[in-house]
Amino acid sequence: MSIGFLLDDRNSAVVWRGPKKTAMVKQFLSDVCWGDLDYLIIDTPPGTSDEHITVMENLKQLKCDGAVIVTTPQQVSIEDVRKEITFCRKTGIPILGLIENMSGFVCPHCSECTNIFSKGGGESLAQLAKVTLLGSLPIDPRVGQLLGKACIKELPDSPSAKVFNQIAEQIVVR
Repeated sequence: MSIGFLLDDRNSAVVWRGPKKTAMVKQFLSDVCWGDLDYLIIDTPPGTSDEHITVMENLKQLKCDGAVIVTTPQQVSIEDVRKEITFCRKTGIPILGLIENMSGFVCPHCSECTNIFSKGGGESLAQLAKVTLLGSLPIDPRVGQLLGKACIKELPDSPSAKVFNQIAEQIVVR
């Protein structure tokens, strides 16, 4: 579900203040017929805004299993995500683990992985925050070209598919 599905024009911007955005988040969580779900994944940008508080409050009522926190290896991302971890702890949402995204670049020709940003930011944050590092996902241009198809099915031998499978296994165990 996305607010984008409700817009007439995909170039439209949603210019709402906190109360209206908060109401929409509540409506997505309570009024959408999700059916019988194994998992509900809510992708939010980093931050500790009103929308995040609304999501957390509503998820506590639904007995949420926890949050998977995503960072990139760069220091600026690590700083934001540290605050997100603190936010989850203060709101009582268990942290299932941390994923480092954009952890190197996989060459589509030779499959070699090159660290174009930095390396180890997710691992150091996981150690500092005492959370499990679930995995490090590289940038793989082939995954971006799948346009919503699952890389674990379409590119099962890719580095990304292998990491996604490892991450999923760890989350299910938790």
